[in-house]
Amino acid sequence: MKDTYRHKGLRKQLINELRRKGINDEQVLAAMDALPRHFFLDKAFEEWAYEDKPFPIGHDQTISQPFTVAYQTLLLQIKKRDKVLEVGTGSGYQAGLLALLGARVYTVERQEGLFQKAKLLLKELKLGNIRCYLRDGYKGLPEFAPFDKIIVTAGASEVPEPLLEQLAIGGILVIPVGDPVQHMHRITRLSESNYQDESLGAFRFVPFLKGLEKEE
Repeated sequence: MKDTYRHKGLRKQLINELRRKGINDEQVLAAMDALPRHFFLDKAFEEWAYEDKPFPIGHDQTISQPFTVAYQTLLLQIKKRDKVLEVGTGSGYQAGLLALLGARVYTVERQEGLFQKAKLLLKELKLGNIRCYLRDGYKGLPEFAPFDKIIVTAGASEVPEPLLEQLAIGGILVIPVGDPVQHMHRITRLSESNYQDESLGAFRFVPFLKGLEKEE
């Protein structure tokens, strides 16, 4: 895997575009500048890796557009050593960014093919503390709860109760909710039974599905 001067130049242009679109967290932008997005795409899409667009990664899934990734990451307010659950590993790009920001990442994927591919790539890139699991994301990872932050990278029809329960008090859940268009929700757990829910911008995600999909 090569990260050339050209790739780096295109990445700088993308970062400037994200700034113009209102992404103002310099730590998030620095992490995106440091992580080669083209590593997470098929060769066929490498040429366009630094356009602000989503791309297919197989299994009817996509790598989210960089603005969406930056926006969700910004809402999470990642601090060093935060314990973060990511629901929907996909290509592994979002997990890699969270690790670069200093988070301890637990990421779950329901598609076995994507899980295997992302796990290998993340290991190869030695990005830090990332643990990958082949699991039904709807159920979260109760054995490792509570989490300081939870991010869902697929469009949910509702907020799964298990994810709310696995959030630490003071923790933040970022999840797109709705059909066919989702609104980004940032939910902060205020106490055992109280949550603050902010509904933010509109986005389009692939649907959040339950269950596992194993390779034949």
